[in-house]
Amino acid sequence: MEIPKFIKIANLPTKIEKLERLSKELGKNIYIKRDDQTGSEVSGNKIRKLEFAVKEAIDNNSDYLITCGGIQSNHARATAAVAAKLGMGSYLVLRGKEDNEIEGNLFLDKILGANIKFVTPEEYKNHRKEIMENIKLELGKKGHRAYIIPEGASNGIGSFGYYKAMEEILKQEEELGIKFDAIAMAVGSGGTYAGLYYGNYINENLAKIYGINVCDNSEFFKNRVLELLEEMSQYTNVKIPVNKENINIIDGYVGLGYALSQKEEIEFIQSLAKLEGIVLDPVYTGKAMYGLVEEIKKGNFKEHNNILFIHTGGLFGWSGEQIGLVK
Repeated sequence: MEIPKFIKIANLPTKIEKLERLSKELGKNIYIKRDDQTGSEVSGNKIRKLEFAVKEAIDNNSDYLITCGGIQSNHARATAAVAAKLGMGSYLVLRGKEDNEIEGNLFLDKILGANIKFVTPEEYKNHRKEIMENIKLELGKKGHRAYIIPEGASNGIGSFGYYKAMEEILKQEEELGIKFDAIAMAVGSGGTYAGLYYGNYINENLAKIYGINVCDNSEFFKNRVLELLEEMSQYTNVKIPVNKENINIIDGYVGLGYALSQKEEIEFIQSLAKLEGIVLDPVYTGKAMYGLVEEIKKGNFKEHNNILFIHTGGLFGWSGEQIGLVK
């Protein structure tokens, strides 16, 4: 099967390491794939998706990238970094308002030269596509050809980043002499899950793919993953048989809501950092790993022994307010 072409930007392959002390505590072999180490400015899972999406933009003769996200969006920051690296312009539509404390990803967005439009949560939820289309029109009037990348680069073309990651994991299994029977990750827009699921099926691998949603609910993401798998098949002409019952989204760990932290989540991130020397982020990986550990403790992973967790990055997303919860 032939997949779309891509550009090479990320530092790949990312290593897989065993969480020895956590494994001992849980009685399972817990491994982590360090996709937080795909780069510095482009760190995290989004760059894998952008390698495909931006290649399509270049093939369309685009000189501007437009995308959207929260004010501390890892994806928006990675998009701004890729645009700068390739000599393109970037325009970010960010949910929230700028205040006196410019930190984390927003700070990097500005250093990288991104144009930024701040919108209200209501505008973002209901009109972000329209807002990005209007920006594209305005850039067109100035002689630019813009390419719109959706939230999280989670569309058909972007999801191939994790189809390719699945092939990377299978090769690493051979090198490590291990077979993962479960692969888990945070789900915030669906593209990482969809790509891994598609790659898992096409390669006739038997691992179960689990997502822990950090916003919305399992029903929302099951439907979204089905849409993304259909979009992917339009590029390859290879559809896979799948229904919602086959998609494993573990609900119940959204907590207070997207990018809102509870004390127990922050305490878990801190305890894991002390235990393994690995720092998760409070928006995605922290909630997802917390959920995975809780599910294992509940006995819901009895059928699995070798579990791989995808560390999708997000270190820049820590804010002063969240850091203040750490005692």
